[in-house]
Amino acid sequence: MNDSSTSVAVSGDRRALLLNLENHLKAQIRGQDSALSRIVSVLQRGELGLSAHGRPKGSFLLLGPTGVGKTESIVVFTRHLMGEDRLFRFDMSEYQNQESLGLLLGATSSERGILGQVTTHSLTGTLLFDEIEKAHPRIMDVFLQVLDAARVTVADGTTLDLSGFYIVFTSNIASGELLDWQHSAFATMERHVLTRAQQWLRPELYARITEKLVFQRLDYDTQVEIARALLERQLAWLARKGCALTAAPEVLPFIVRKGFHPKLGARPLRDTLEKLIGDAVSRSLLDSGKCNGCLHVANELLEVISTETVFSIKP
Repeated sequence: MNDSSTSVAVSGDRRALLLNLENHLKAQIRGQDSALSRIVSVLQRGELGLSAHGRPKGSFLLLGPTGVGKTESIVVFTRHLMGEDRLFRFDMSEYQNQESLGLLLGATSSERGILGQVTTHSLTGTLLFDEIEKAHPRIMDVFLQVLDAARVTVADGTTLDLSGFYIVFTSNIASGELLDWQHSAFATMERHVLTRAQQWLRPELYARITEKLVFQRLDYDTQVEIARALLERQLAWLARKGCALTAAPEVLPFIVRKGFHPKLGARPLRDTLEKLIGDAVSRSLLDSGKCNGCLHVANELLEVISTETVFSIKP
């Protein structure tokens, strides 16, 4: 187990949370059911105290194209299991030179670095290292130590215990190559990406990661599902601010047509949706001071057919 003093007993509420985890993830992240099932397996073992003693609760390497849900899946499971403030994200583009080791672990004997600050805030959570391929080799040494013993010593001499954390690496290794494989079977692409990751990462680091997962490209139908979920979420967010909106039937296909991108996943779709709806609400507020009503498509834009209810933006 992760800790010799940890019991495998679990409360009824926690058990229900873990049993619902897979359904919750799949409702939030579309088109990645196989990867999510494997993530859930690791999380359930970790939360039940069944991960290896002296190691993190679980570790992941998430691979695949941009905009397909790699980072979002981590955000969702961390929020569900531990709360909004337990995700600690590190952009490895900021750790590309040897001096960046001081940023992570502290540069002088009076410093603990960003990693030390994390453990001061919390002893449990998720450490997310985005775009691991950009990290300096000295940073890779730290990762190897963390995965091997869940411990690392910072500049002030303190040894941090990271056994209460999930460690997640994301990478775009080989994702550019996949753009030329649009008609290949996923199993073929998966083998290619995992082979390239194994060639790029040190064998000892790759071997210590609990799950290496390749996320699929998002086809048109999946992006339509995502657009529908994003639209519902955006309307709910506006309703909480006091703006009650519905959407006419033509709104969803219009957003998909404007935002669909076969290579860049759901990110352009989300940005397009937020811009189109945001612009429509802004125009309605500025023109009439109102924004309750129904979204329609007019002249290649969204517009609000307003009700008579006056709307005031909440702070």
